Parts: sequence; structure tokens; C-alpha cells
Amino acid sequence: MPIPTGAEPSPAHLARTQVWWWELPERVDPADAALLGPAERARLRRFRSERAAASFTRTRAAARRALGTLLGVSAAEVVLGREQCPGCGDPCHGPPRLDHPEVPLAISLSRTTGLGLLAVSEGARVGVDVEALRAVRGDALARSTLTPRERAVVLRVPAGPEHDRVLLRAWTRKEAVVKAVGTGLSGAVPGRLETHADRPGPVLIDHLHQGAVTTWSVAGLNLGDGYVAAVATPRAAVPSTVDIHPCTYRDEDPS
Repeated sequence: MPIPTGAEPSPAHLARTQVWWWELPERVDPADAALLGPAERARLRRFRSERAAASFTRTRAAARRALGTLLGVSAAEVVLGREQCPGCGDPCHGPPRLDHPEVPLAISLSRTTGLGLLAVSEGARVGVDVEALRAVRGDALARSTLTPRERAVVLRVPAGPEHDRVLLRAWTRKEAVVKAVGTGLSGAVPGRLETHADRPGPVLIDHLHQGAVTTWSVAGLNLGDGYVAAVATPRAAVPSTVDIHPCTYRDEDPS
């Protein structure tokens, strides 16, 4: 059975946000599927694409393996659930939650073409987002999601990979913040959420929801040239620091 390596931080004293990443397979691994809970199995049956099903299954299973190693329990003992959406109270689309073991850790999940992520932090909230670097054609995304300042930053960069990276930097920062808030994009107007896309980070981002402003520290994640990613945590007295763990797999020795 595949097991993760390289996860060593103490669950009782996470001085830094922890992020695990893993590659996503093309087909569902039965060892991954065996770790899913009832609601996840029901969701798995609704996928029409084998690749999408495999991506979902590996992400939920790899998160359990990483959390199990972090907390000193087996992956099968890790129970993942959902919080109620802070915006509407719906339990079906709130942020993910660690139900067991019962420890005060916040978690967030994200996946894109070829890669999945788990972020873990002490406290109430954390948000993570990753996007595969790709050509973003047309300006519909920029018009609908970027602030005027962000659009000006993006337009200053000639068409090409760096242009796409700056645009996706803004997008992943927005996603990380709204996932940390817990509402997702339904609780924000992306075109009003200023991410300071011209700065490498960490940056402080203000989020307005139902008349209340919260401030989030958002750091970029170095996952190689093919990806753009960000993690958001509540504003602290010190800048955000992040430890990144590759979640590698090997076969257990049957002996």
C-alpha cells in the first residue's frame, strides 16, 4: 500500500503552515478508493471521466495519508467532513474539516491538472489553491475576476508564460482567500478582491463579507515552473512561513 514520506512536523505545535503535494494518476487506484468515506464514494460514482475520478480519489486518499503521518495514526482512521458554509449555512459546500482525530487543525484541499495539494495550519482557517500554468486566451477571465489595478499589472506583461503566470497568481490568491474565509467564490466579488499581483508575496489581502473585513496573509508556493499556487492564513504578527512536503509513494515491504 502506498504511504507518504517526509511528513515530520508535530501536530501540537505547527509554528508554520504545512503543505503536501502529490501527482495525480490517470486511473482510480483501488488503494485510494478504499480510504474514502460513504459520501465520497457516492460522489465518486457520479464522475463520468476516469481521470477526474482518479484525481478526486487520490486527493482525498493522499490527504488522509499525510494527516495520518502528521498525527501518528493510520490513514484509515482519518475522517474528513465539511463545515457549514459561513455564508449560507449549507453543509454541502462548506470548507473541508478534519473530523477525526479531534485536533485543532484547519485543512484545505486543491487540485489541478496533474497535481493535488493539502494545506494544514493551526487555528480556525487556511485556504490553498493551485493552477497548472497554461495559456489563458482572451480577456474574459481578466474582465470578470481582476480589479482595475490587477488588469493594469497583467496588461503590462507581454503575451506568453509570464503573462499567464501573473494572471494565475492573482486568481490563485483570490481562491486561497475565499477558501480560507470558507464561503468560496459565492461569498466574494472577485473583481473587488485586490491581490497585489505585482508583488511576489507574502502579501496582505483584505476580504469583505457581510459588512465585515478580514485580513489574510497570502504566500506563494514554489511547486516548479508548471504550476502557480497560493496559501492563505489569518493575518499574524509575523509573515506567513510555509513548509512544503512532496508526498511520494512506495510499495510497502510485504514482509
